[in-house]
Amino acid sequence: MKKVLGISAFYHDSAAALVIDGKIIAAVQEERFTRDKHTPDFPVESIKYCLEIAGLEIDDLDAIVFYDKPLLKFERLLQTYYTFAPKGLLSFLKAIPVWLKEKMFLKKLIYDGLKEVGNYSKKEVKLLFTEHHLSHAASAFYVSPFEKAAVLTIDGVGEWCTASIGVGTGNELTMLKEMEFPHSVGLLYSAFTYFLGFTVNSGEYKLMGLAPYGNPDAAETKRFIELIKTELIDIKSDGSIWMDQRYFNYATGLRMVNDSKWENLFGLKRREAEADLEQRHCNLGLAIQIVTEEIVLKMAEEAKRVTGCDQICLAGGVALNCVANGKLLREKIFKDIYIQPAAGDAGGALGAALAVSYMYFDVNRNVTEKNDAMLGSYLGPQYFENEIQSMNRKTKAVFEKIDDFNELSKLIASKIATGNVVGWFQGRMEFGPRSLGNRSILGDARNPEMQKKLNLKIKYREGFRPFAPSVLKEEASTYFDLEGDSPYMLMVAPVQENRRTQLPENYNELPLWDRLYQTRSDIQSVTHLDFSARIQTVDRETNPKYWQLIRSFKDLTNYGLVVNTSFNVRGEPIVCTPYDAFRCFMSTEMDVLVIENFVYIKQEQLDWENREKWMVKFKMD
Repeated sequence: MKKVLGISAFYHDSAAALVIDGKIIAAVQEERFTRDKHTPDFPVESIKYCLEIAGLEIDDLDAIVFYDKPLLKFERLLQTYYTFAPKGLLSFLKAIPVWLKEKMFLKKLIYDGLKEVGNYSKKEVKLLFTEHHLSHAASAFYVSPFEKAAVLTIDGVGEWCTASIGVGTGNELTMLKEMEFPHSVGLLYSAFTYFLGFTVNSGEYKLMGLAPYGNPDAAETKRFIELIKTELIDIKSDGSIWMDQRYFNYATGLRMVNDSKWENLFGLKRREAEADLEQRHCNLGLAIQIVTEEIVLKMAEEAKRVTGCDQICLAGGVALNCVANGKLLREKIFKDIYIQPAAGDAGGALGAALAVSYMYFDVNRNVTEKNDAMLGSYLGPQYFENEIQSMNRKTKAVFEKIDDFNELSKLIASKIATGNVVGWFQGRMEFGPRSLGNRSILGDARNPEMQKKLNLKIKYREGFRPFAPSVLKEEASTYFDLEGDSPYMLMVAPVQENRRTQLPENYNELPLWDRLYQTRSDIQSVTHLDFSARIQTVDRETNPKYWQLIRSFKDLTNYGLVVNTSFNVRGEPIVCTPYDAFRCFMSTEMDVLVIENFVYIKQEQLDWENREKWMVKFKMD
């Protein structure tokens, strides 16, 4: 047996993954343990978990692999500063000491981190490094249900590469084309994330959620698109882009863009964080989303041309842009699409482990056409009755234990149907940025007030943020115009025409918040302003408990879907332990909490109105 531990760390979204003979045993993000969202710290707790679940020590591992090559990154840093000199001197003076002290001696940092995990013999450790985009590519291809496929990776930047096209066949993964720094689709999107007042490397999904509020028919939106494509970037026929560096500062500066140049170009001041959103911000968000979709489609067409494959696998941070993914699906450039659910840097830990397993150790790859190898992405810790009861005693929680799951699912379905918000905690925690029914907050998609309630009273976040439906796999076409499945909430598709409500003729001219609360469909709380929805299809085989809950809800209401959002508040990582879940439950206006077979009703809890007692201050995301 070949036992390989993959690690990503020191930038953002640190994680660890354990693969034995090509099978994923565990994968988890460090933030879930430390409660520091997007933490770059060495994933000590994640590694401990991965080893513990397999009953291994560090010395039992055949290899430990890091998800990128730091010396190549250092080369890129030096060459970039040399090319742009004397511009960027301040950034250079800040960055180089960090590189010389830490990144150049990454092996020592890794060895020191492993010491915190446990004792080991340094002579026994085989430490390997993969290239960043190879890690991304491996994370998607090797878990896909395809024997052969094109592989497209798009993110900010790895060592030099910012996007790549490759082809996977059996155990082999060959990179065919690359786009190099400073030209990057991910950094372009992050630049708009920054300019519109969101946090780079975490707020990109907010920008995607803001885009549907833009008016596609507005002259301003069309003007913004034209300015992006004529002034900021040049899109080539193969999807590669050239970015005019006069407008950007990320290569050598301390900010993403040259604020004054952007303000002059778009006639719009950079939005400060938390400032009011105006229609112009929404239109600019829609403009960059449309341009990004065009680039992704061109890249996919090029991948089809150079590989001749009928299937494609996607990874890298831009692969989390589910609106672009949905468009790629509808364009039918490929017969089948597979997207790694942990497409960002956390997934790089898994990809690095898989790459070494298949390409270095030549482990036999068994492909099953029906399912991928991600096990629903339920790859994190699970907690059992003794641990839950320990939490109950510690918090003096009031609960009811219901051993019959059929009875439990009917009870909770009735709670959701009567307007309650439910925290749902079951089984192994999800790997990746999405809650997929094991660490989720649930509500009734029919309830027109549910989006507002979840945003303002549960998540404590911006009111415009959309929510996703979890729908029974076999019922998906009843509600959405979606071909195939979307198990990882990575596809956006239109709500079926017959479910939509007639909108007033002046709908696109209405103020933003008036449009948000305008009834659009009979599943209002998951219907975006453009009649789309970000869908999770729930399979009975992959997650039988979550499927049963939604089935019970359908039996009660004749609607086979619920609202699903991640179990956390703004700025907090998704909950990991029973205590995390109970604390989050008590610090919000959530009505019901379910942890395995234990049910907690808010108003039955001691001192249930004292939310301040349970609140934790997380940094804003």
